Amino acid sequence: MSIQNIDVKYTAVATAENGRDGRVASDDGKLDVVVNPPKEMGGSGAGTNPEQLFAAGYSACFQGALGVVARREKADISGSTVTAKVGIGANGAGGFGLEVELIASIPNVDAATAKALLEKAHEVCPYSNATRGNIKVDLKVA
Repeated sequence: MSIQNIDVKYTAVATAENGRDGRVASDDGKLDVVVNPPKEMGGSGAGTNPEQLFAAGYSACFQGALGVVARREKADISGSTVTAKVGIGANGAGGFGLEVELIASIPNVDAATAKALLEKAHEVCPYSNATRGNIKVDLKVA
């Protein structure tokens, strides 16, 4: 798999202090959150965590990609939602890995059309393109 060359239109900048048990903030101040490991991983669970932030970003980005595809296909996705579930666990090689489940509810199309739209959005979404071939990503219609 080759590295994509892109024409960068925007660059997000965020800085973390104290890793998974600290704070993350964007350079423009619009994001400033406390991060803590979840209780399931031995943390306090008091703040958000990187997996929740990744799930938020992926679901929002995928919803945007779904909109691009829907416009091309002239499909009505009004009232649709995309939920991302991001799992983290040991990868068996001494490190950790992620897996993602994307669940879309698209009330104004039939199940076959919804599945086709999800597959096409998966080809368009930057998060999907960044993770393809690296982590398991399951697409589901709600």
